[in-house]
Amino acid sequence: MNWLTRLFGKKPELTPEQATRLAAWQALPAPDINAPCTASRYVVVDVETSGLNLARDRLIAIGAVAVSAGRIQLVDSMEIILQQDRISTRDNILIHGIGGTAQAEGVPPVEALLTLLEYLGKSPLVAFHVAFDKTMIDRALKTFLGLKFNHPWADLAYLAPALYPDLARSHRSLDQWMGQFGISNYARHSALADALSTAELLLSLRERMSAKQVDHFKAMRDLERAQRMVNWTG
Repeated sequence: MNWLTRLFGKKPELTPEQATRLAAWQALPAPDINAPCTASRYVVVDVETSGLNLARDRLIAIGAVAVSAGRIQLVDSMEIILQQDRISTRDNILIHGIGGTAQAEGVPPVEALLTLLEYLGKSPLVAFHVAFDKTMIDRALKTFLGLKFNHPWADLAYLAPALYPDLARSHRSLDQWMGQFGISNYARHSALADALSTAELLLSLRERMSAKQVDHFKAMRDLERAQRMVNWTG
């Protein structure tokens, strides 16, 4: 084992078919983040994990739903459970409801993550509290596919208070913003259900976004960045 392997870890070994699938995804054109929201496809993502420790815990499930042409597309959604080599704790299972059998019989991680990339294409990603979802997905992609995932994300946890500054102090969680807009959730802490609720929140923000001319993904990220500065200096 040379020093590069010790420093960066063993490079994943993909089958020729898996390597071809990964290369095909990498060859797709980059997303146009200046395209109008009404002419774009965004993918709203949520994850379930073995815990909340970003350094230690593992990705268990990914839920995703597309918002295309300004509408949620339920037929364009996915949920996948990654096969686990060890089952998460009972307390953790009580939160997300993914039992030991489901974890042990999940989709092998390489296949699961290739399926995610193929579903995603190069569509920009949206989440609530991006840092957690992004870190978990990035690490899984690096571990199992050797992929450095440089992909655009937008965070509704910053966009929502930027659009509704009068609610910024009282509304911090996804549940609070869901309550503000009367959004229901059929299975809280299910990755797909939470992704759907987050997609509904995105659409609920659309009127204020239009009023502020936040009409493409780059503008969403610019507004998010501005709100992060407000939080930092406030």
